[in-house]
Amino acid sequence: MKNYSSFLFVVFFSILIASPSCKCKKDKPEENPPAMEDSGTINSSTDVKGYGLLSRLVGIWNGPVSSSTMLGSYPEWIVDFRPVSGAQVSAKNELDSVNNILMSFFIVKHANAYKMAFRNGGGFAGSNRIAYAVVDSVSETTNNYFYRFSDFRAGKNRLYTNVLFKNDSLIIQVYTNVYNTLTTPTSHMIWRAKRQDVTSASNAVAHFSFPQKQMVKDFSTTFDSKPEAIYYDSDLANDPYNVASQPYLGKTTVNINYNASHTPDSNKKAFLMITTQALFSGFTYIPANLKYRSRYVFLAASDTQFTFDYMHPGSYYLYSFYDTNGDGLFTSGDWTASNLNNTFTLSELGTQTVNSMIDFTIP
Repeated sequence: MKNYSSFLFVVFFSILIASPSCKCKKDKPEENPPAMEDSGTINSSTDVKGYGLLSRLVGIWNGPVSSSTMLGSYPEWIVDFRPVSGAQVSAKNELDSVNNILMSFFIVKHANAYKMAFRNGGGFAGSNRIAYAVVDSVSETTNNYFYRFSDFRAGKNRLYTNVLFKNDSLIIQVYTNVYNTLTTPTSHMIWRAKRQDVTSASNAVAHFSFPQKQMVKDFSTTFDSKPEAIYYDSDLANDPYNVASQPYLGKTTVNINYNASHTPDSNKKAFLMITTQALFSGFTYIPANLKYRSRYVFLAASDTQFTFDYMHPGSYYLYSFYDTNGDGLFTSGDWTASNLNNTFTLSELGTQTVNSMIDFTIP
């Protein structure tokens, strides 16, 4: 069995880029916004600022993160972006049972125009938040497609995110003024990724005839009473596009069991990984198929269940491991499931339960 140390490296940058105690300054509002047709008249000829991002973002991406945050830098972060409607792309990742990040890009009506919005957030160290930003700068030239998203209430001097597609790469860079301690924002993190796969998203692309110009949310007045477009733990009930409102996505619950000859130590870690293509042909390992990793999570070995929510419908393979010596690697002596390709299918807005029996010691 190959070394699996790379699975350990996930960073949740946008969880750290806002604080509920910050007092944010607003940028000068847009001057003379363009005339706007009624929200119901958006169609294929409507100008949607940043619309080109939707089709360019689809796929499984993987690359290193350089960060000045307390999480530091990581050699690998994997994100599976897929359509969840004709005008929205989403992804979610987990590190463990309490730390996770979700990202979504979709079309909104804002400041008398149609444009792309960015919803991101999740859980970090027991706290949760959701933040919104809208695109305020776009440049699209051959092999260089740039989109900047900023907090449309607190302003880009507080925080903004650059999204750049360059040749076959995706570069996302976050700038922040560190809770208003700096006069101008400075680089907070940068993720340089390569697209690994687009086939995993092909069913969703076909299902929605993706992309399409459709208004997902009307943000014309939604945030007027807020100093910033962020919702924290106590305020998440007021999130205008909450979990229950997200389209298409489902949930998969994994039940983790051990057979009688494999008794886990509660101080050790277990690992669940979900791929869209099989990692084994019979008993032969296929390392090239690691590019099809979609979701994964580290758990305490005492955890017997975990639910992947915000999960794309589709067909999957589940792999389960137990780290016997606690070194963060999966090699000889560690445990796994003898059912090497544990398959399941998740339907639209569906719920699925998958059982995994860890019963085999890796030779």
